Amino acid sequence: MSAAAEHYPEIPILETGRLAMRGHRRADFEESAAMWADPVMVRHIGGKPSPREDSWRRLLGFVGHWSLFGYGFWVVREKGSGRFAGEVGFGEFRRETEPACDPGIEIGWVLAPWAHGRGFATESVQAALRWGDENLAAERTICLISQENEASLRVADKCGYREIGRVRYQGDPNILLARPRQPHG
Repeated sequence: MSAAAEHYPEIPILETGRLAMRGHRRADFEESAAMWADPVMVRHIGGKPSPREDSWRRLLGFVGHWSLFGYGFWVVREKGSGRFAGEVGFGEFRRETEPACDPGIEIGWVLAPWAHGRGFATESVQAALRWGDENLAAERTICLISQENEASLRVADKCGYREIGRVRYQGDPNILLARPRQPHG
């Protein structure tokens, strides 16, 4: 039996001055799994490195979001080197928070430790938001950030997110932030 050809939904390619963003492929798995297994990267995202099978399910979910909803996450690579920098995008995660909330479309970003402190998070989130403002029907997007994650809170602030509440997610305190869709043109 021959291997099935890879098929991916049409996912827009985004570029910034320093970054290229495209949909996930099977070939991205090893780099993504390595990032999610790094204790530095996950210290504010659950605190525990992800086993490979969780990283595999995450990759499948990223691709599946595009198929089901027409939005999802992008792989972020540094243009000059082609080096895997992280993952940024939109999701509908249906998180079980306390108190319960149904915030809608959530933006998220994660960067490999080598990419921290270089402005890549802000640059890639702003690119995703430009796309989202033109393509998402939602009147707002939200993000859920650990109250201890000062770097991500700064990125959210630079990108126009403002606190709308506090929730516990998986037992940890988080800040719920929202940003209204910006008119394009």
